Amino acid sequence: MKQPSALVDSRINNTIAYGWLLILSIILVAANQRAPITSVGPLIGDIRESTGLTNAVAGMLTTVPLLAFALMSPFAPKLARRYGMERVIFTALIVLLIGSVCRSLSWTSTLFVGTILIGSGISVLNVLVPSLVKRDFSSKIGLMTGVYSVSMNLCGALASGISIPLASTGLGWRGALICWCLLTLVAILSWGPRLRSSKHAVTTSAVRSGGQKEINFWKSRLAWQVTAFMGLQSIIFYMLAAWLPEILISRGMAADTSGWMLSLMQFAMLPFTFLVPIIASRMSNQRWLVVITVVLFLIGAGGLFLDNNNLVPLWSIVIGIGGAFAFGLAMIFFSLRTRNAQEAAELSGMAQTVGYILAAIGPMLFGWLHDLTHHWTVPLLSIVAAIVFLFFAGLGAARNRYVSTESRA
Repeated sequence: MKQPSALVDSRINNTIAYGWLLILSIILVAANQRAPITSVGPLIGDIRESTGLTNAVAGMLTTVPLLAFALMSPFAPKLARRYGMERVIFTALIVLLIGSVCRSLSWTSTLFVGTILIGSGISVLNVLVPSLVKRDFSSKIGLMTGVYSVSMNLCGALASGISIPLASTGLGWRGALICWCLLTLVAILSWGPRLRSSKHAVTTSAVRSGGQKEINFWKSRLAWQVTAFMGLQSIIFYMLAAWLPEILISRGMAADTSGWMLSLMQFAMLPFTFLVPIIASRMSNQRWLVVITVVLFLIGAGGLFLDNNNLVPLWSIVIGIGGAFAFGLAMIFFSLRTRNAQEAAELSGMAQTVGYILAAIGPMLFGWLHDLTHHWTVPLLSIVAAIVFLFFAGLGAARNRYVSTESRA
């Protein structure tokens, strides 16, 4: 018979092991939330030539997932309440895997069907993982949001950089894209033990603490400001993810080098996507972080107007740091502006529904403006406009208030 101390030690070890399993599973899920999309940008030229698509239609390969984000995000909190976060996240990973396989088949129709499935799976992950972090790491929200953000952006950066080299090995663009199924499969396997061991489920009672009525996020000014901030930073990121390589290629840069410029932008994000949520969680409000974000974006985007490829690495780094500030703030706002995991899921669902409708317009609009003007100046000016609106939305979202408090007021 085990001694009491041995039983205590065993329970502590089991708890620690489960904690590390939880962290690992979150990292692997986060790794799948950008790579399937950012891997497309550098390959758009190859896809367009292979399928005969126009620039505007090719831009839809990054727009369609965003539309799926917008359409599916409102349902994610409701599904989590009914079936539990773990089951819904596991199902979303399965859908993502099926979509990745479909996208790499030989038909143009399956290219878009697979892209829709990829967007649907990722949309559920986008909404629920920040809520899961708030639920399971309530005392370390800033740290775990940083870990989650770094994992997402690291794999997104790698996907952008190695897509063209993978395609050049003889795999072609279809083979380069299907490689990311392996990452999704590992995430699915890591999530299996959570289905057996976790008894957590987000329930409607989480919203009603102490008899409090459900919050109507759609009538909250603060919720709309968080939503606008989320959408505008997404517009900026996805415009650049889709078209930065094409801009640089048109200015004489080699295709593989242009892909690495997009990767450089995302690698520059990594330390700051980790640090910004931690810093933001310790501040009474985050307005100075919003100001820094906008200044960095304006400097980097302004540099792209200069037809000088030698300075592109600098502009990529500055934009990347600005993007890290914006993304880190968007993620932490879901937790800082809500009181519990269910509120965080509802705010995340709203922000990603409306936010990604706005973001979905970006890549397609960017390609259409280029087709219309045959130049990159006007499309780049649309990014500058998004940065200006980001500033005003961010100042409101950075206020030290809860959506629930504002709604009652």
